[in-house]
Amino acid sequence: MLTGLDIEGDTPLHRLSGRAKLILLFAAAIGLFLLDGPWVLAGGAIVAAGLYGSTGIPPREAFRRVRFVLFTVLLVALANYLFHSLADALSVLFRLTALVLLAAAVTATTTISAFMDEITRLLRPLERFGFVRAADVSLAVGLVLRFTPEILARYTDIRDAHRARGLRVRPLGILLPLIILTLKDADTVAMAIDARGFRRP
Repeated sequence: MLTGLDIEGDTPLHRLSGRAKLILLFAAAIGLFLLDGPWVLAGGAIVAAGLYGSTGIPPREAFRRVRFVLFTVLLVALANYLFHSLADALSVLFRLTALVLLAAAVTATTTISAFMDEITRLLRPLERFGFVRAADVSLAVGLVLRFTPEILARYTDIRDAHRARGLRVRPLGILLPLIILTLKDADTVAMAIDARGFRRP
């Protein structure tokens, strides 16, 4: 199984604390939505791409990690072009691309345990009022980060298996077994969590 989305390194982003990175990411997201104009946002996307590239991930792997999300961003930008204008479409494209790349850079340089610790601390005040259970939310986020690369790898395995058998690769033929295997994994993980008493008060 894959270990997660984070990679080892000694870059400036790696040395920055998880809390600082999350705060900066939040501030960058607000700033990108306050900015207007495609060319200004294009500069932001270039800066985000530079930060993502500075994490030390090989270019092919870096693109593989974000290609599905960037494809979705492209579809959203295309819809804005069809229903609004080219300028709006470019603004959406550059703004969302910058956000995706910044988030990918943070994810690549922050361990899952660091994410979970920061989320737990952030939600602890809400827990006192009974709104959430901070440990449950942080565990859910940690599991998503932990198993996202595993699901992507399984998708690739199923697709390659179809090709090896000479079958036509169809989305429905891949998604159904992928969903079934993912749900089985979810049941196994849930039983393991209950067995270890992680959610007991």
